[in-house]
Amino acid sequence: MTSWKFIAAAALTGAFAATAAVAEPVKIRIHWAQVPGHLAPVIAKVPGHVQPHYGKSYIVVPSFIAGSGPALQALAAGELELSGLSPQSIALAQLEAKLDLRVIGHQFSTEVPGYASSSFWVNKDEIQKIEDLRGKKIGVNARASTIDAAVRTMLLRHGMEDGKDYQIVEVRFPAQFAALKAKRIDLAILLKPNDEPAKTDPTLKPLFSIGDALGPSETITWVGKADWVAKNRAVLVDFIEDSIRFRKWASDPKTQPEAAKIVAEIAKQPLARYAYVYTKEDNYYDPNAMVNVARMQKNIDDLVKIKLLPASIDVSKVVDLSIAREAAARVKTN
Repeated sequence: MTSWKFIAAAALTGAFAATAAVAEPVKIRIHWAQVPGHLAPVIAKVPGHVQPHYGKSYIVVPSFIAGSGPALQALAAGELELSGLSPQSIALAQLEAKLDLRVIGHQFSTEVPGYASSSFWVNKDEIQKIEDLRGKKIGVNARASTIDAAVRTMLLRHGMEDGKDYQIVEVRFPAQFAALKAKRIDLAILLKPNDEPAKTDPTLKPLFSIGDALGPSETITWVGKADWVAKNRAVLVDFIEDSIRFRKWASDPKTQPEAAKIVAEIAKQPLARYAYVYTKEDNYYDPNAMVNVARMQKNIDDLVKIKLLPASIDVSKVVDLSIAREAAARVKTN
């Protein structure tokens, strides 16, 4: 009889352990390259009432990686669950790496009319026009990033090819201004708020914008491997629902200053530098985290036309809008 009691107790203990294991939040390792923009480092610092599922069905582990190209490699290697990828990287993942990926949600778009625009800056006494960049060093955050695509697109229009007519140099976003001033690079991408000192520096000028090169861009979306997305779909609906709730909270004038404070703390910069975040002076964050499939398709097709991509892909087969739709319906219902 004692043995049966022991077996029953062991079985009960095992059941409790199994329940605890099921209840354990899913750890989502997510790449980020900059704030504002990428949301991964912000998520864990948002007040709990804004994101009701955080810490219950999932937690986020932010992983800094300088751009979409290296982030795609980390995703392929199993070092990330979700990566913030550019349209160029998503296409390359299918065409060259043969990865089966799913785009599950929107992070931010650049050069959307009515929202912020970002420019490439030069020393105006040395560079007067785009053709003057021949033989020069061009700063990008990483290859296969949106910035890389913008540079190569614009310079190719003016008869210049990467590696032949100019040199790409990888420089982190916050270091681009200093690199330009020190003449380590001749063209720098200065995203807000890193463009503030350039605007008051009489020796510098903007040469062209990301929009001049690419037009409105579905710059960064959340992307995961198809099998992992399918296995964790319910958790991802929670994740996107929380992101939708965050976007509403962060863009509300009453609570936007709290969101700006979080970004400033992550960037370790004065709050005043980030007072604009999540307003129309920032990039565009879709309120329902919904990917604009047509915009992404155009971004990729445009890169094919100028031979920066070997072929196009059918974006509609890669993007899973059902997760964001279900999450948005929950928020609307509640």
